[in-house]
Amino acid sequence: MCTLVFAWQVFPDAPVVAAANRDEALDRPSTPPEVIEESPRVVAPRDEEAGGTWIGYNEAGVFVAITNRWNGRDPGGERSRGLLVRDALRQSSAEAATRLVERELDENTYDGFNLVVADASAALFVEWDGDRRRVRNFDPGVHVVVNVGADGDYTIPERRAEAGRAQAENAGKVAAALEVEPGERSTEWLDRAADVVADHEYGVCIHRDRFGTRSSSLVEIGREGSRYRYADGPPCETDYRDVEGQV
Repeated sequence: MCTLVFAWQVFPDAPVVAAANRDEALDRPSTPPEVIEESPRVVAPRDEEAGGTWIGYNEAGVFVAITNRWNGRDPGGERSRGLLVRDALRQSSAEAATRLVERELDENTYDGFNLVVADASAALFVEWDGDRRRVRNFDPGVHVVVNVGADGDYTIPERRAEAGRAQAENAGKVAAALEVEPGERSTEWLDRAADVVADHEYGVCIHRDRFGTRSSSLVEIGREGSRYRYADGPPCETDYRDVEGQV
């Protein structure tokens, strides 16, 4: 997944609201979201090649999402980043999930990533460049995460300089378009976010040979319940549908 935009502690009815596009090889198999864990119950799509996931939430209201991090290195991680997301989704809070991720980085080798973990009380960002990690808290507000970083704090590798600069510019456009309007409710904002991540003007719905935007997720983690809508294809041409068996 290469683009994540989320609002944390912005809407009284929903502490975590997110829209995310997953960019991946077109022939990599995956399964749409469903309950993939029972204790706690976890709702997430599944990467059928490695068994992990890139986005999801659990019955405790913990949300986890990941993007690759462009660092100029060739892939060499021993363990799938998607399995790390799945591990984090088994935790009872965002803080506990972040501590688990830190322990994993001490014990196993992963390719670079940007990881968001959030619940009603905390939202944290783990940046891993394959060598060093940085963990920081998000403030309440709207945040945009892409492969080169988040919220204007970008590291653009020399070998992908042009693409990295384009990503940074696109992220800025997404952030500007999704500033919260006075009186706006979470569902209204998320509907606008769905339009933005599908609009090619913002550059985050990708179509290339053998690679592109494979799916899109809309997640609301509310105080009275959660909702997950999923487009099993590029959102510019695929309708979002409610996921069955939500928790």
